[in-house]
Amino acid sequence: MDFRTEFKPITVQPQMIEVKSFEMIDEEIGEHSFTEEQYPVVQRVIHASADFELGRSLLFHRDAIKAGIQAIRSGKRVVADVQMIQSGVNKQRIEKYGGDLKVYISDPDVVEEAKRLNTTRAIISMRKAIKEADGGIYAIGNAPTALLELIRLIKEGEAKPGLIIGLPVGFVSAPESKEELAKLDVPFITNIGRKGGSTVTVAALNAITIMAEKVL
Repeated sequence: MDFRTEFKPITVQPQMIEVKSFEMIDEEIGEHSFTEEQYPVVQRVIHASADFELGRSLLFHRDAIKAGIQAIRSGKRVVADVQMIQSGVNKQRIEKYGGDLKVYISDPDVVEEAKRLNTTRAIISMRKAIKEADGGIYAIGNAPTALLELIRLIKEGEAKPGLIIGLPVGFVSAPESKEELAKLDVPFITNIGRKGGSTVTVAALNAITIMAEKVL
């Protein structure tokens, strides 16, 4: 074999690369049980991760897509647990309807309160978020403690999110936090197991914002 042969990509056009990628995903995923409205989220999560196991492990509350679209179109705030999500999301599609995207974890008052209580900034950031993002979308891809705190606040009647995208990655508390989320009767998108992360959370959120722009 001649390793000196020049590699030539199928295409260098960004839009065509995405189209071709989605075609390959559709072909490889085969039969699945996701609904027509859920599948664009699955498709973009796989596209972002190249992980079909992760895509197939996604779980949706029956009202997740409808609730997410409604939250975007109503101009509700989107809360992210870390700045990485803020960097990856297409904010124009959120701002188009009057909404915004906020990350509280580095706010000075959050940092100070976390030190005072000897707890995580992720926990305190959720306590602050619920006061400013009623009916909003919570996108959690990094901090299981943030998701667990949000679940606690929901159970105690203090938080009423429009949609939770709960896809934290990790070994400690990440699988358990998603199991607890899946027990709630609130709109959610989550998955089974340790996999997840900011990248796939961004992908799921972007899928929702894209659907919100389409005429239904």
